[in-house]
Amino acid sequence: MSLAKFILASQSPRRRELLERIGANFDVMPADVEEFEEGHGDPEGMVRHNAQLKAAWIADKHPQRFVLGSDTTVHIDGRVLAKPEDLEDARRMLKTLGGRTHIVYTGFALICRKREVEVVDGARSEVTFKPLDDATIDAYFEIVNPLDKAGAYGIQEGTELIIDSFVGSHSNIMGLPLDETKALLERHKLL
Repeated sequence: MSLAKFILASQSPRRRELLERIGANFDVMPADVEEFEEGHGDPEGMVRHNAQLKAAWIADKHPQRFVLGSDTTVHIDGRVLAKPEDLEDARRMLKTLGGRTHIVYTGFALICRKREVEVVDGARSEVTFKPLDDATIDAYFEIVNPLDKAGAYGIQEGTELIIDSFVGSHSNIMGLPLDETKALLERHKLL
């Protein structure tokens, strides 16, 4: 008997890698939606909304299938840091995060129209950065492309240069809280 497949409504290589770690069998179909990025006052609500938006867009086109959507943001000083527009914006973000603690929020949604399933949830982790100078940021940019990551960083590469410590789920900081996602997929017999 083959594993039930679902659709990942994301083109994030990190989310794909995380799902492969837990043995998930899935297809990838990025959702063509305009994400809401003004969640300064409610970053958790913003990422949950975006995750639901992505999953719903694909689920409407494939009503028989389960669809998993996800969205991650970085929150500091009462505002969200989405993906940077360019390297200058990325540098500004890392300078803002340097020597301080911020919160990473990830929202995730599982939708299947035919089975009338719609679950939206989220997770949060705290990350503390080391103090950062220009030379450290330059060295980090040589290792990591900051332009496709919320807050201009990823926890899986170059960590020793920028991150002092974190509290909470490591996989959440990467873009998908694995324990919670695994439990959700198992509950719907998708793992």
